[in-house]
Amino acid sequence: MSLFKIAGGTVYDPRNGVDGVVKDLWIEDGRILATPTDPSVRADRVLDATGLVVMPGGVDMHCHIAGPKVNVARKMMPEAKRNAEKVVRTPLTRSGTMGSVPSTFATGYKYAGLGYTTAFDAAIPPLGARHAIEEFHDTPLIDKGFFVLVGNNHYVLEQIRDSEPERLRNYIGWLVNSTKALATKVVNPGGVEVWKSGGGNAGGLDSPIAHFGVTPRQIITNVAQTAMDLGLPHPMHIHCNNLGVPGNWTTTLDTMKALEGRPAHVTHIQFHSYGGDPDNQATFHSKVTELAEYVNSHPNITVDVGQVLFGETTSMTGDGPLGYFLHKIYGRKWFSSDTEMEAGCGIVPITYKDKSRVHALQWAIGLEWYLLMQDPWRVAMSTDHPNGGSFLAYPEIIALLMDRQKREEALNRLPPAVREGCVLGDLTREYTLNEIAIITRAAPARMLGLPNKGHLGAGADADITIYTPNDERDWQRMFELPRIVIQRGRVVFEEAELRAAEGGVFLHAAPAYDPASVDHIKDWFEKYYTIQFANYPIDDTYLDEHEVVPGNLSVDKPAESPTGSSAAEQVAQG
Repeated sequence: MSLFKIAGGTVYDPRNGVDGVVKDLWIEDGRILATPTDPSVRADRVLDATGLVVMPGGVDMHCHIAGPKVNVARKMMPEAKRNAEKVVRTPLTRSGTMGSVPSTFATGYKYAGLGYTTAFDAAIPPLGARHAIEEFHDTPLIDKGFFVLVGNNHYVLEQIRDSEPERLRNYIGWLVNSTKALATKVVNPGGVEVWKSGGGNAGGLDSPIAHFGVTPRQIITNVAQTAMDLGLPHPMHIHCNNLGVPGNWTTTLDTMKALEGRPAHVTHIQFHSYGGDPDNQATFHSKVTELAEYVNSHPNITVDVGQVLFGETTSMTGDGPLGYFLHKIYGRKWFSSDTEMEAGCGIVPITYKDKSRVHALQWAIGLEWYLLMQDPWRVAMSTDHPNGGSFLAYPEIIALLMDRQKREEALNRLPPAVREGCVLGDLTREYTLNEIAIITRAAPARMLGLPNKGHLGAGADADITIYTPNDERDWQRMFELPRIVIQRGRVVFEEAELRAAEGGVFLHAAPAYDPASVDHIKDWFEKYYTIQFANYPIDDTYLDEHEVVPGNLSVDKPAESPTGSSAAEQVAQG
């Protein structure tokens, strides 16, 4: 195979302890190759990266880019599509639409153009898995996968009620295999089932769910334990109860404590960090300091942020009652759907306004999470795309984290009362390029259990982003316009133009389970579902290029990883 050499770049590869070191990278057959020791070895192609910044390709561990609810959201706002940027057909690329929910081809092109080479959809109902995979077939240039929803699944709730941990373990193992998911996702545990049963929502963690008699706490602990027992690459991924409601920080803290040391990933944590009275928005304020203190002292927990950006977007969530809540607040169009026996969803257009104290505090609360997390290896960048904003806003967030003055200027443009409700104005920390490489690449890859992503060591996938440094510290411009993007050894983006329009591997897990357990699952399934059991599982022949991510991985960080220098009216989310 031919050898490809990237020569003389300034490399940031935190997983391998490389912090701004000028060095060469060698690529062979789509993988990073150890530097040849034989001086006579010559590369077939050399890319001169002198003076340029070299990082692994970006990894977005929590977004919504495929599946039934995403497809509905694309249809809900034709007026926004008409006014949005157009993705025109070229001899190389397909046409597409933008707006807050881009079409499939546009999604792949825009991620690649931003320097991202891997992305995971965070909430797919099992019955929607085939649909999601079909959309992924048409999402080029990125590797991708998804998490399967289990937190309101009737079979799951029944096994928890009946104290059948073995059946639960075999079912979730079978379900992950059958849907080709990477991990399990719990959304508003029990609350979606309450909504589907006639309206309402779950109460506290210890309020029994009607008909099943199980509590959100039992769902959390049992699914977290099951993910551990199955050795899934990524632990339980949880969207806590009471998302978006002032005062919900206590629910979030109770959820973390309910884990009792089990590993879990708390997603879009910004939307779960609110103090105040639900009936009085004037009391709305940040509780990040208290929650971050707990997370900093409990290494079993990782988080992504769910940063809010100002502007028009779309809330799409597997949290059906939340969708209705937002519809009642904003009075805008609303879509709600129930997925039989499994899950639900709600979709609502939203505009985050910088003149709104609540929205401005949501923006500040997200930034507080990045700045108060002492260990950047346990926090990942996200906007919960498109719920808090587009993934295309990542460069803006990076600039705010790296430049305290830019944060201060942004804060000064917001309502004065915002400072009273948060500590953002007191935080002086500025992220380094190495820390940015951690939260956008190395950390999410490590959290997901992807051994070949997020780093540039020998054997890693040759996913590489090369940036032109900016002498004026214009970090946003630097990260908006990568010089070159390489995906699995191919140059896919160069000098603001796409050079390739195909590719991308589907990533999924295949945990072991007892095949004898399928008889019970089948009998239950055919009693309650409206489709035939044989039509439910997805076999490998249905997939394009794909890879099984092995379980029980420990994708270790360096022994001395960088740490930080310092430790519901109008509330919107998905």
